[in-house]
Amino acid sequence: MTIPDVAPLLDGEPLHDQVVFQTRLQRYWPDLITGLTGAYPDQAPEMARRLAMIAAENFRQRPADLRLLDLRRHADPQWFQHQQMLGYATYADRFGGTLRGVAEKVDYLSELGVTYLHLMPLLRPRPGQNDGGYAVMDYRAVREDLGTVDDLRDLATTLRGRGISLTLDLVLNHVAYEHEWAVQARSGDSYYRRYFHMFADRELPDAYERSLPEVFPDFAPGSFTYDEESHSWVWTTFNTWQWDLNWHNPDVLYEFADLICWLANLGVECLRLDAIAFLYKRMGTACQNQPEVHAITQALRAVARIAAPALIFKAEAIVGPSDLAPYLGVGKHAGKVSDVAYQNSLMVQIWSVLAAKDTRLFCTAMNRFPAKPVSTVWGTYLRCHDDIGWAIDDGDAAAVELNGFEHRRFLSEFYAGLFPMSDARGLVFQENLETGDRRISGTAASLIGIESALNGGDDAHLDLAVRRLLLAYRLVLGFGGLPLLYMGDELALRNDYGFADDPTHADDNRWVHRPEMPWDVAERRHQPGTLEHRVWHGLRHAITVRAALPSLHASVEAEIIDPVNPAVLVLLRRSATQTMVGVYNVTPEVQSLPRWVVPLGNWAWDALTEETPLGDGPLRVEPYQVRWFVQEA
Repeated sequence: MTIPDVAPLLDGEPLHDQVVFQTRLQRYWPDLITGLTGAYPDQAPEMARRLAMIAAENFRQRPADLRLLDLRRHADPQWFQHQQMLGYATYADRFGGTLRGVAEKVDYLSELGVTYLHLMPLLRPRPGQNDGGYAVMDYRAVREDLGTVDDLRDLATTLRGRGISLTLDLVLNHVAYEHEWAVQARSGDSYYRRYFHMFADRELPDAYERSLPEVFPDFAPGSFTYDEESHSWVWTTFNTWQWDLNWHNPDVLYEFADLICWLANLGVECLRLDAIAFLYKRMGTACQNQPEVHAITQALRAVARIAAPALIFKAEAIVGPSDLAPYLGVGKHAGKVSDVAYQNSLMVQIWSVLAAKDTRLFCTAMNRFPAKPVSTVWGTYLRCHDDIGWAIDDGDAAAVELNGFEHRRFLSEFYAGLFPMSDARGLVFQENLETGDRRISGTAASLIGIESALNGGDDAHLDLAVRRLLLAYRLVLGFGGLPLLYMGDELALRNDYGFADDPTHADDNRWVHRPEMPWDVAERRHQPGTLEHRVWHGLRHAITVRAALPSLHASVEAEIIDPVNPAVLVLLRRSATQTMVGVYNVTPEVQSLPRWVVPLGNWAWDALTEETPLGDGPLRVEPYQVRWFVQEA
């Protein structure tokens, strides 16, 4: 298929930039064609030419400093895989009040070692209830209370000057009821009606519903909503005021290709592709994880690589292990879909390990994952803005003589504080009585026992809870990938029960773990003897150590060692220049490991404590202690 001539669109651009663009177009043209053929086989040639034009038009608008960033990223294509990378996620208003306020807090982020800042949804949402900002009314505007598009551009520039890459959410599956496309569709515009799934009667919706799961059974049952204005049943997976887009329509792809390039030209360096698993609809399926999703993402990524290669994609695919790898690319799509994907199973297994004080399920579940493409990264995390769903596979549970249903119920009860002796203080979110699914909301500190210990005035209990929190995050940092901290975890912030006083949040208890940053509390990180000082510096030390260990480069796969002592998790990481063995005691008791479990010479050293040598006898591991044993090649 002939590459289109885009030279007229680049007329007037510096000659070297024209050559650069043409070279990228030639390099990523096969990826574009392959992606389009997988989703739009009959229209791929025409669509590819149109998308090349969109890329060229946006390249013309790309600022000079971002063109230089593109060249630097080409010189270091693994920039987001380096062990120095550290992510931080927060809401702009909760962290800095406004976008300008966030810019004023860059010193705080730099002090912690952050190199990647994910600001939760800030593109203009619908008024009132908006699913935490994920019901977008205007993709090319910023929430009025946060600032303007110019403020967003200025923030991205400020962050980039401090070595911090800005990440924003891009909601792909749906738009708000008030979005202009939906407004036009309701008015009867046939062009925009094709942007959505709209049906005159219930025949097809009922047929689809037979295989569709409910995402929010409590406040948004079913997947279709009747719209009085258009006299249509509209596909609404998440809420009645979030209309699913029709990605079978090429015009939707064109809209988002142009939008992606526009955001990149503001200085956004990573887009979190929200609800990506739901894009493509197919009768008789759950309408999740369809192969066309990965083909569409590859096509969009190819457009971004041509126009703005400093931009990377992160897939928000909270799916099972067998469905996750394709979001990074497998087979013909290998390494060509998203650059980063959330390692949701790791998060779930960490919480499971801490509750059960047993690593066998962790080892079984995590060993199921195939090796990812070496050019891609797992996003590793302990908490995020969302609830925790207990994605425990029945087969994994059975392999270690557990009942999957009972273990999921145990975790829900444990972290809701309902299980005997549990010190967790979580809230049940979206209980489904038919399936037994009970998700959990709560900050890391409250779920891990710090809130309970403080309320009880129990210093010994508090000491163990802090050890658990630091162990959990050191496991996130030591697993590999791109670790992500959720705002406030570095200060052990507890649940904010005042969320219920805000009528826009009262029916969504996930806001209990989305507090405003208390900057007076943050100052205590500099006061020895405070909880904030201990947690901040415990994390900061591990972050600093990690940055110096090539074995923690994200291209290296973690090998999970079979549990010799089920109370101790052992991870092996082998890079070309260094081998690291991470040892994690997940219990409040002293544990012992045979020396042979750590396959390193006696000259190995513990990077966290700088103790050396390793020695010959059995390893003693203190309660909730982490050891990172390192040996140079």
